[in-house]
Amino acid sequence: MRLSVLDQAPITSGNTAQGALEKAVELAQLTEELGYYRMWIAEHHGSSSFASAAPEVVVAYLAAKTDHIRLGTGGTMMMHYSPLKMAEVFKTLSALAPGRIDYGVGRAPGGDQNAIYALAQGNDPDFDRLYEKLDVALDLIKDEIPKETLYKKTPASPQNVTLPEAWLLGSSGNSAIQAGQKGLGYSFAQFFMLGAMRKEIFDLYRQRFVPSEFMEKPEISVAYLVTVAETTEEAEFQAKPQDIARIRLGQGRMSPLMTPEEARDYPLTEDEKETIQTNREIHLVGTAKEVAEKLYQDQERYGFQEAMICSIAHSQEQRLNAYKLLAEEML
Repeated sequence: MRLSVLDQAPITSGNTAQGALEKAVELAQLTEELGYYRMWIAEHHGSSSFASAAPEVVVAYLAAKTDHIRLGTGGTMMMHYSPLKMAEVFKTLSALAPGRIDYGVGRAPGGDQNAIYALAQGNDPDFDRLYEKLDVALDLIKDEIPKETLYKKTPASPQNVTLPEAWLLGSSGNSAIQAGQKGLGYSFAQFFMLGAMRKEIFDLYRQRFVPSEFMEKPEISVAYLVTVAETTEEAEFQAKPQDIARIRLGQGRMSPLMTPEEARDYPLTEDEKETIQTNREIHLVGTAKEVAEKLYQDQERYGFQEAMICSIAHSQEQRLNAYKLLAEEML
């Protein structure tokens, strides 16, 4: 199983957005050294909890600070951008770091309704034609002329560069068929919703897969939220801030991640305690061996090739240690 990284550039309490981005560089360099295969940067808008608003910019910076780890977006929220702009951004990245760039795209907004309309300059967002927009972007990346008249006379620059890998993100299975038919990798966000990951989603993707210039054969990655420590008890202690953050998110509240000590003393209702235990299905917590066993079980059941690890701890030291412990167990 390949191990990879998903980073949201979390802004933890008492820290800054600038610090979160500096820590992303440190994470990329360490995980490259440990043998992780790729690192993706998420896209979040209007957030005080994440500094990853412009992932393509972060990717360019990380490419200059690393040597061989693959880098990409997990994902580019394509509703906000023209196909031409997306194609030119990722062709430029691929020209700067050939053979190392991933064009990961998703249909989600990466922000609330206010952010959606602000990014659209007050215009109504186009939710209905996202796959058509993706087709145009893929044609432009390949230096082909799209079918849509608007884009026929403006090639995407730079031309004749190494193609990036192209991936379509999903969290409910709706995009699996599209990913297969377009010959793209399929990246599933396991940590988004309880019970959403099903074998039939991946089977459907594989059945509908058509080889393309971007992907010769079906490739599936699954993104997990993971907290790992030397002992199960320490992992539970470190996981508590993220547990509370997910509860707050469900209540429409987002704030910087609290410290484990603050989380330990945070008053939880009985319902909230039960919710945390239920969420253990989508937040893997334990020693490296315990988490690895779960990942291998899921790989056997679902048949994916890659686990993308998203670990959000308040302490950068603890976060780096989680990736190190998992690499020592699995790589």
